[in-house]
Amino acid sequence: MTEKLFYQDGFLTEFQGTVLECAEEKDGWAVVLDRTAFYPEGGGQPADHGTLDGRVVHDVRENCGKVLHFCDGPVEVGKTVVGRIDWDRRFDFMQQHSGEHIVSGILCGKFGCDNVGFHIGHELVTIDFNTALSTEDVSFVEKLANRYIWEDHPIQVEFPSPAALEKLEYRSKKALSGQVRIVSWPGADCCACCGTHVKSSGQVGMVKLISCQKFREGVRIEMAAGSRALQWVNQIAGQNAKVSQLLSAKPGETAPAVERLQKEAYLLKGRVSQLEERDFAGKAAQLAGKGDVLLVEGPMGGDSLRKLCGAVKETCGGRCAVFAGEDGAYQYAIALDGGDLRGFVKELNASLNGRGGGKPAFVQGSVRASGDEIRKFFQCG
Repeated sequence: MTEKLFYQDGFLTEFQGTVLECAEEKDGWAVVLDRTAFYPEGGGQPADHGTLDGRVVHDVRENCGKVLHFCDGPVEVGKTVVGRIDWDRRFDFMQQHSGEHIVSGILCGKFGCDNVGFHIGHELVTIDFNTALSTEDVSFVEKLANRYIWEDHPIQVEFPSPAALEKLEYRSKKALSGQVRIVSWPGADCCACCGTHVKSSGQVGMVKLISCQKFREGVRIEMAAGSRALQWVNQIAGQNAKVSQLLSAKPGETAPAVERLQKEAYLLKGRVSQLEERDFAGKAAQLAGKGDVLLVEGPMGGDSLRKLCGAVKETCGGRCAVFAGEDGAYQYAIALDGGDLRGFVKELNASLNGRGGGKPAFVQGSVRASGDEIRKFFQCG
Protein backbone atom coordinates (compact mmCIF):
# COMPACT_ATOMS: atom_id res chain seq x y z
CA MET A 1 0.00 0.00 0.00
CA THR A 2 1.36 3.40 -0.99
CA GLU A 3 1.15 6.08 1.71
CA LYS A 4 -1.02 8.84 0.24
CA LEU A 5 0.48 12.14 1.28
CA PHE A 6 -2.09 14.12 -0.73
CA TYR A 7 -4.70 13.15 1.88
CA GLN A 8 -2.51 14.53 4.66
CA ASP A 9 -1.77 17.80 2.85
CA GLY A 10 -3.34 18.69 -0.48
CA PHE A 11 -0.97 21.67 -0.74
CA LEU A 12 2.19 19.55 -0.57
CA THR A 13 4.15 20.18 -3.78
CA GLU A 14 7.49 18.45 -3.02
CA PHE A 15 8.24 15.22 -1.16
CA GLN A 16 10.69 12.33 -0.87
CA GLY A 17 9.85 8.67 -1.41
CA THR A 18 11.64 5.38 -1.86
CA VAL A 19 11.28 3.49 -5.15
CA LEU A 20 9.78 0.04 -4.51
CA GLU A 21 9.11 -1.06 -8.08
CA CYS A 22 9.95 0.12 -11.61
CA ALA A 23 8.79 -1.74 -14.71
CA GLU A 24 8.46 -0.77 -18.36
CA GLU A 25 4.87 -0.88 -19.59
CA LYS A 26 2.96 0.22 -22.67
CA ASP A 27 2.35 3.74 -21.30
CA GLY A 28 5.85 4.29 -19.93
CA TRP A 29 7.86 3.23 -16.91
CA ALA A 30 5.51 2.41 -14.01
CA VAL A 31 7.15 3.50 -10.75
CA VAL A 32 5.78 2.57 -7.30
CA LEU A 33 6.95 4.52 -4.24
CA ASP A 34 6.45 3.85 -0.56
CA ARG A 35 4.79 7.29 -0.25
CA THR A 36 3.57 9.87 -2.74
CA ALA A 37 1.92 13.28 -3.07
CA PHE A 38 0.84 12.51 -6.66
CA TYR A 39 -2.94 12.13 -6.93
CA PRO A 40 -3.97 9.18 -9.18
CA GLU A 41 -6.84 9.63 -11.61
CA GLY A 42 -10.18 8.85 -10.00
CA GLY A 43 -13.56 10.17 -8.89
CA GLY A 44 -13.86 12.42 -11.95
CA GLN A 45 -10.54 14.17 -11.20
CA PRO A 46 -7.57 13.75 -13.59
CA ALA A 47 -4.17 12.62 -12.34
CA ASP A 48 -1.41 14.93 -11.20
CA HIS A 49 1.60 15.56 -13.40
CA GLY A 50 5.14 16.50 -12.37
CA THR A 51 8.59 14.92 -12.00
CA LEU A 52 10.42 12.18 -10.06
CA ASP A 53 14.13 13.05 -9.86
CA GLY A 54 13.74 14.87 -13.17
CA ARG A 55 11.80 12.09 -14.89
CA VAL A 56 8.53 13.44 -16.29
CA VAL A 57 5.43 11.95 -14.68
CA HIS A 58 2.70 12.08 -17.34
CA ASP A 59 0.07 9.88 -15.69
CA VAL A 60 -0.74 8.44 -12.25
CA ARG A 61 -3.07 5.54 -11.50
CA GLU A 62 -3.97 3.38 -8.54
CA ASN A 63 -4.11 -0.42 -8.63
CA CYS A 64 -4.93 -2.49 -5.52
CA GLY A 65 -3.60 0.16 -3.15
CA LYS A 66 -0.42 0.83 -5.16
CA VAL A 67 -0.01 4.24 -6.80
CA LEU A 68 1.72 3.86 -10.18
CA HIS A 69 3.61 6.85 -11.57
CA PHE A 70 4.05 6.55 -15.35
CA CYS A 71 7.35 8.20 -16.25
CA ASP A 72 9.32 8.89 -19.44
CA GLY A 73 12.23 6.78 -18.18
CA PRO A 74 13.28 4.32 -15.47
CA VAL A 75 14.03 5.19 -11.85
CA GLU A 76 16.40 3.05 -9.75
CA VAL A 77 14.67 0.67 -7.34
CA GLY A 78 15.64 1.31 -3.72
CA LYS A 79 16.63 4.91 -4.38
CA THR A 80 15.09 7.80 -2.45
CA VAL A 81 13.78 10.24 -5.02
CA VAL A 82 12.35 13.76 -4.93
CA GLY A 83 8.87 14.20 -6.35
CA ARG A 84 7.59 17.57 -7.52
CA ILE A 85 3.93 18.25 -8.33
CA ASP A 86 2.81 20.46 -11.21
CA TRP A 87 1.15 22.89 -8.84
CA ASP A 88 -0.77 24.97 -11.40
CA ARG A 89 -2.46 21.80 -12.66
CA ARG A 90 -3.15 20.49 -9.13
CA PHE A 91 -4.60 23.77 -7.82
CA ASP A 92 -6.79 24.12 -10.90
CA PHE A 93 -8.25 20.68 -10.25
CA MET A 94 -8.74 21.53 -6.57
CA GLN A 95 -10.69 24.67 -7.50
CA GLN A 96 -12.85 22.75 -9.98
CA HIS A 97 -13.50 19.83 -7.62
CA SER A 98 -14.34 21.98 -4.60
CA GLY A 99 -16.53 24.24 -6.74
CA GLU A 100 -18.37 21.20 -8.08
CA HIS A 101 -19.04 19.92 -4.53
CA ILE A 102 -20.49 23.25 -3.46
CA VAL A 103 -22.69 23.55 -6.56
CA SER A 104 -23.86 19.92 -6.44
CA GLY A 105 -24.54 20.01 -2.71
CA ILE A 106 -26.65 23.15 -2.94
CA LEU A 107 -28.45 22.00 -6.09
CA CYS A 108 -29.26 18.52 -4.76
CA GLY A 109 -30.39 20.00 -1.46
CA LYS A 110 -32.70 22.54 -3.10
CA PHE A 111 -34.21 20.26 -5.76
CA GLY A 112 -34.07 16.83 -4.12
CA CYS A 113 -32.06 15.20 -6.92
CA ASP A 114 -28.81 13.28 -7.26
CA ASN A 115 -25.49 14.02 -8.91
CA VAL A 116 -25.04 11.00 -11.22
CA GLY A 117 -21.92 12.06 -13.12
CA PHE A 118 -18.92 14.37 -12.81
CA HIS A 119 -15.84 14.97 -14.97
CA ILE A 120 -13.11 17.61 -15.00
CA GLY A 121 -12.31 18.23 -18.67
CA HIS A 122 -9.50 20.23 -20.25
CA GLU A 123 -11.62 23.38 -20.43
CA LEU A 124 -14.86 22.84 -18.49
CA VAL A 125 -16.35 20.66 -15.78
CA THR A 126 -19.48 18.62 -16.57
CA ILE A 127 -21.97 17.59 -13.88
CA ASP A 128 -24.98 15.33 -14.54
CA PHE A 129 -28.17 15.43 -12.45
CA ASN A 130 -31.20 13.14 -12.62
CA THR A 131 -33.83 15.88 -12.68
CA ALA A 132 -35.01 18.56 -15.08
CA LEU A 133 -33.82 22.10 -14.32
CA SER A 134 -34.73 25.45 -15.86
CA THR A 135 -32.43 28.35 -16.68
CA GLU A 136 -33.88 30.16 -13.66
CA ASP A 137 -33.08 27.18 -11.41
CA VAL A 138 -29.46 27.15 -12.56
CA SER A 139 -29.07 30.92 -12.09
CA PHE A 140 -30.51 30.59 -8.58
CA VAL A 141 -28.01 27.87 -7.65
CA GLU A 142 -25.10 29.81 -9.16
CA LYS A 143 -25.97 32.81 -7.01
CA LEU A 144 -26.19 30.73 -3.82
CA ALA A 145 -22.94 28.87 -4.60
CA ASN A 146 -20.96 32.08 -5.14
CA ARG A 147 -22.37 33.61 -1.99
CA TYR A 148 -21.19 30.53 -0.07
CA ILE A 149 -17.74 30.75 -1.69
CA TRP A 150 -17.31 34.41 -0.77
CA GLU A 151 -18.26 33.70 2.84
CA ASP A 152 -15.03 31.62 2.93
CA HIS A 153 -16.18 28.52 4.82
CA PRO A 154 -13.49 26.03 5.90
CA ILE A 155 -13.54 22.47 4.56
CA GLN A 156 -13.93 19.43 6.82
CA VAL A 157 -12.39 16.07 5.86
CA GLU A 158 -12.69 12.89 7.95
CA PHE A 159 -12.64 9.10 7.81
CA PRO A 160 -15.57 8.23 10.11
CA SER A 161 -15.93 4.87 11.81
CA PRO A 162 -18.46 2.42 10.30
CA ALA A 163 -20.90 3.20 13.12
CA ALA A 164 -20.60 6.97 12.63
CA LEU A 165 -20.80 6.58 8.84
CA GLU A 166 -24.05 4.65 9.14
CA LYS A 167 -25.70 7.60 10.89
CA LEU A 168 -24.24 10.21 8.55
CA GLU A 169 -26.24 11.66 5.65
CA TYR A 170 -23.90 12.14 2.71
CA ARG A 171 -23.95 12.13 -1.10
CA SER A 172 -22.42 9.27 -3.05
CA LYS A 173 -22.78 8.15 -6.68
CA LYS A 174 -22.26 4.45 -5.82
CA ALA A 175 -22.35 1.95 -2.97
CA LEU A 176 -19.19 2.11 -0.84
CA SER A 177 -17.35 -0.39 1.33
CA GLY A 178 -14.29 -0.23 3.56
CA GLN A 179 -12.92 3.06 4.86
CA VAL A 180 -14.86 6.01 3.44
CA ARG A 181 -13.49 9.55 3.17
CA ILE A 182 -16.11 12.24 3.80
CA VAL A 183 -15.57 15.77 2.49
CA SER A 184 -17.89 18.39 3.97
CA TRP A 185 -18.60 22.00 3.16
CA PRO A 186 -20.77 22.85 6.20
CA GLY A 187 -24.06 24.34 5.14
CA ALA A 188 -23.60 23.35 1.50
CA ASP A 189 -22.49 19.73 1.02
CA CYS A 190 -21.45 16.46 2.61
CA CYS A 191 -20.09 13.89 0.18
CA ALA A 192 -17.98 10.75 -0.05
CA CYS A 193 -14.94 11.78 -2.08
CA CYS A 194 -11.38 10.66 -2.83
CA GLY A 195 -10.24 13.89 -4.53
CA THR A 196 -8.10 16.86 -3.50
CA HIS A 197 -9.69 20.12 -2.37
CA VAL A 198 -8.88 23.68 -1.35
CA LYS A 199 -8.74 24.56 2.35
CA SER A 200 -11.62 27.02 2.36
CA SER A 201 -14.35 27.97 -0.07
CA GLY A 202 -12.86 31.41 -0.69
CA GLN A 203 -9.96 29.73 -2.53
CA VAL A 204 -12.41 28.56 -5.19
CA GLY A 205 -12.77 32.21 -6.16
CA MET A 206 -16.00 31.90 -8.12
CA VAL A 207 -18.10 29.46 -10.11
CA LYS A 208 -19.81 30.08 -13.42
CA LEU A 209 -22.53 27.71 -14.63
CA ILE A 210 -22.13 28.07 -18.38
CA SER A 211 -24.80 25.80 -19.85
CA CYS A 212 -27.59 23.42 -18.90
CA GLN A 213 -28.72 20.86 -21.49
CA LYS A 214 -31.16 17.97 -21.33
CA PHE A 215 -29.23 14.73 -20.71
CA ARG A 216 -30.95 11.35 -20.35
CA GLU A 217 -33.65 11.71 -17.68
CA GLY A 218 -32.11 14.91 -16.28
CA VAL A 219 -29.62 17.60 -17.28
CA ARG A 220 -25.90 18.11 -17.87
CA ILE A 221 -24.40 21.34 -16.54
CA GLU A 222 -21.13 22.80 -17.80
CA MET A 223 -19.23 24.70 -15.12
CA ALA A 224 -15.98 26.60 -14.64
CA ALA A 225 -14.46 27.55 -11.30
CA GLY A 226 -11.57 29.69 -10.13
CA SER A 227 -9.04 30.61 -12.80
CA ARG A 228 -11.09 28.79 -15.45
CA ALA A 229 -14.13 30.92 -14.64
CA LEU A 230 -12.03 34.09 -14.92
CA GLN A 231 -10.57 32.90 -18.22
CA TRP A 232 -14.06 32.13 -19.58
CA VAL A 233 -15.43 35.53 -18.51
CA ASN A 234 -12.43 37.31 -20.07
CA GLN A 235 -12.86 35.36 -23.31
CA ILE A 236 -16.55 36.27 -23.56
CA ALA A 237 -15.83 39.89 -22.65
CA GLY A 238 -13.13 40.04 -25.33
CA GLN A 239 -15.47 38.66 -27.97
CA ASN A 240 -18.20 41.08 -26.95
CA ALA A 241 -15.75 43.99 -27.16
CA LYS A 242 -14.94 43.03 -30.78
CA VAL A 243 -18.65 42.73 -31.61
CA SER A 244 -19.26 46.09 -29.92
CA GLN A 245 -16.59 47.73 -32.07
CA LEU A 246 -17.82 46.12 -35.30
CA LEU A 247 -21.41 47.19 -34.66
CA SER A 248 -20.53 50.62 -33.23
CA ALA A 249 -22.61 49.73 -30.18
CA LYS A 250 -21.90 50.01 -26.47
CA PRO A 251 -20.71 46.73 -24.86
CA GLY A 252 -23.99 46.40 -22.97
CA GLU A 253 -26.07 46.96 -26.12
CA THR A 254 -24.61 44.40 -28.57
CA ALA A 255 -27.65 42.09 -28.50
CA PRO A 256 -30.14 44.78 -29.71
CA ALA A 257 -27.60 45.82 -32.34
CA VAL A 258 -27.32 42.25 -33.62
CA GLU A 259 -31.13 41.95 -33.70
CA ARG A 260 -31.32 45.11 -35.85
CA LEU A 261 -28.62 43.70 -38.14
CA GLN A 262 -30.51 40.41 -38.47
CA LYS A 263 -33.70 42.26 -39.40
CA GLU A 264 -31.86 44.30 -42.02
CA ALA A 265 -30.24 41.14 -43.42
CA TYR A 266 -33.63 39.40 -43.58
CA LEU A 267 -35.17 42.28 -45.54
CA LEU A 268 -32.13 42.46 -47.81
CA LYS A 269 -32.24 38.71 -48.44
CA GLY A 270 -35.88 39.01 -49.49
CA ARG A 271 -35.06 41.85 -51.88
CA VAL A 272 -32.12 39.89 -53.38
CA SER A 273 -34.37 36.86 -53.84
CA GLN A 274 -36.90 38.97 -55.78
CA LEU A 275 -34.16 40.39 -58.02
CA GLU A 276 -32.73 36.90 -58.61
CA GLU A 277 -36.12 35.54 -59.64
CA ARG A 278 -36.51 38.37 -62.15
CA ASP A 279 -33.00 37.75 -63.49
CA PHE A 280 -33.56 33.98 -63.72
CA ALA A 281 -36.89 34.46 -65.46
CA GLY A 282 -35.22 36.78 -68.00
CA LYS A 283 -32.48 34.23 -68.74
CA ALA A 284 -35.06 31.48 -69.06
CA ALA A 285 -37.00 33.57 -71.60
CA GLN A 286 -33.85 34.28 -73.63
CA LEU A 287 -32.98 30.56 -73.76
CA ALA A 288 -36.48 29.32 -74.61
CA GLY A 289 -36.34 26.52 -77.18
CA LYS A 290 -32.51 26.41 -77.30
CA GLY A 291 -32.32 22.69 -76.42
CA ASP A 292 -29.31 21.66 -74.32
CA VAL A 293 -27.96 24.66 -72.36
CA LEU A 294 -24.73 25.24 -70.40
CA LEU A 295 -24.40 28.26 -68.09
CA VAL A 296 -21.11 29.05 -66.30
CA GLU A 297 -21.86 31.71 -63.70
CA GLY A 298 -20.09 33.49 -60.87
CA PRO A 299 -20.38 32.29 -57.25
CA MET A 300 -23.93 31.90 -55.89
CA GLY A 301 -25.67 30.02 -53.11
CA GLY A 302 -26.94 26.49 -53.50
CA ASP A 303 -30.60 27.56 -53.48
CA SER A 304 -29.94 30.15 -56.17
CA LEU A 305 -28.07 27.60 -58.29
CA ARG A 306 -30.99 25.17 -58.17
CA LYS A 307 -33.56 27.91 -58.87
CA LEU A 308 -31.68 29.08 -61.96
CA CYS A 309 -31.34 25.53 -63.24
CA GLY A 310 -35.04 24.87 -62.66
CA ALA A 311 -36.15 28.09 -64.36
CA VAL A 312 -34.08 27.50 -67.51
CA LYS A 313 -34.98 23.81 -67.68
CA GLU A 314 -38.66 24.75 -67.94
CA THR A 315 -38.10 26.74 -71.16
CA CYS A 316 -35.02 25.41 -72.98
CA GLY A 317 -36.56 22.11 -74.03
CA GLY A 318 -33.44 20.05 -73.30
CA ARG A 319 -30.78 19.43 -70.70
CA CYS A 320 -29.91 22.44 -68.50
CA ALA A 321 -26.48 22.50 -66.78
CA VAL A 322 -25.58 25.39 -64.49
CA PHE A 323 -22.09 25.78 -62.95
CA ALA A 324 -21.55 28.52 -60.34
CA GLY A 325 -18.21 29.51 -58.81
CA GLU A 326 -14.81 30.64 -59.98
CA ASP A 327 -11.94 29.03 -61.86
CA GLY A 328 -10.82 25.94 -60.00
CA ALA A 329 -13.98 25.34 -57.95
CA TYR A 330 -17.57 25.16 -59.17
CA GLN A 331 -20.88 23.87 -57.83
CA TYR A 332 -23.24 22.41 -60.40
CA ALA A 333 -26.91 21.56 -60.90
CA ILE A 334 -28.09 19.66 -64.00
CA ALA A 335 -31.71 18.86 -64.94
CA LEU A 336 -33.43 17.01 -67.80
CA ASP A 337 -37.16 16.35 -67.79
CA GLY A 338 -37.91 12.70 -68.43
CA GLY A 339 -34.23 11.81 -68.80
CA ASP A 340 -31.65 9.81 -66.83
CA LEU A 341 -28.53 11.81 -65.98
CA ARG A 342 -26.81 9.29 -63.71
CA GLY A 343 -24.47 7.87 -66.34
CA PHE A 344 -23.71 11.34 -67.66
CA VAL A 345 -22.81 12.71 -64.21
CA LYS A 346 -20.42 9.79 -63.56
CA GLU A 347 -18.56 10.69 -66.74
CA LEU A 348 -18.59 14.39 -65.78
CA ASN A 349 -17.20 13.72 -62.31
CA ALA A 350 -14.45 11.48 -63.71
CA SER A 351 -13.41 14.07 -66.31
CA LEU A 352 -13.64 17.20 -64.12
CA ASN A 353 -12.48 15.83 -60.74
CA GLY A 354 -15.99 16.09 -59.41
CA ARG A 355 -18.28 14.65 -56.77
CA GLY A 356 -22.05 14.43 -56.81
CA GLY A 357 -25.14 12.62 -57.98
CA GLY A 358 -28.87 12.56 -57.46
CA LYS A 359 -32.09 11.43 -59.07
CA PRO A 360 -32.43 10.42 -62.74
CA ALA A 361 -33.81 13.81 -63.82
CA PHE A 362 -31.75 16.03 -61.49
CA VAL A 363 -28.14 15.85 -60.23
CA GLN A 364 -25.95 18.23 -58.27
CA GLY A 365 -22.39 18.34 -56.95
CA SER A 366 -19.05 20.07 -57.36
CA VAL A 367 -15.99 19.95 -59.63
CA ARG A 368 -12.35 21.02 -59.39
CA ALA A 369 -11.92 22.47 -62.88
CA SER A 370 -11.69 25.74 -64.78
CA GLY A 371 -14.51 27.34 -66.73
CA ASP A 372 -12.74 26.50 -70.02
CA GLU A 373 -12.40 22.83 -68.98
CA ILE A 374 -16.12 22.70 -68.20
CA ARG A 375 -17.03 24.21 -71.56
CA LYS A 376 -14.67 21.83 -73.38
CA PHE A 377 -16.26 18.81 -71.70
CA PHE A 378 -19.76 19.85 -72.72
CA GLN A 379 -18.63 20.42 -76.31
CA CYS A 380 -17.29 16.86 -76.34
CA GLY A 381 -20.22 15.49 -74.34
